[in-house]
Parts: sequence; structure tokens; C-alpha cells
Amino acid sequence: MTQSSPDHKARTSFFSRPAVRRFAPFVLVTAVALIFIFENRSDVEIRLLVPIVTMPLWGALLIAWGLGVLACLFTVRRRTSRHSRQPR
Repeated sequence: MTQSSPDHKARTSFFSRPAVRRFAPFVLVTAVALIFIFENRSDVEIRLLVPIVTMPLWGALLIAWGLGVLACLFTVRRRTSRHSRQPR
């Protein structure tokens, strides 16, 4: 029988860690979104101000999803940096 040393940290379960709990919903929503995106394979016409572009629907959805992720990352990054400033 082995005894643990006093400096041995207790192991926490994988899903009880705060980083994993914050990241898990993102992974779940991303998986569902990507399944939805790649199931829509028909061609669609999209008007970009003046020209009309014909492209696969999955491409348009993927571009919109990527822009949404970038906007979210930018917003979260600005919000965390704003709250981390020290009051003067």
C-alpha cells in the first residue's frame, strides 16, 4: 500500500476543471454547426452589393460561421481586457 506525499495534489476530474467547462459548449455548438454546414451542399446565388455570385451553400455558411467566431473572439478579448484594467 502506498501513501501519497503531503505535497501531492488531489486529482480533479476532467470535466470539473473551469477551462474545460467553458470550452465544452463551444466544441458542442461548433460540431453541430459544422454538421449543418456540410450537409447543405446545393448551389445558391448570393448578391454582393452589385455582382451575383453562385457558390455552394456550405461555403457561404462556413464564411458566415467563421466571421461570427472572429467577432465573438474579438468581443470576448476586448471585454476581458477592459475588466482587467486597474482603476486609477
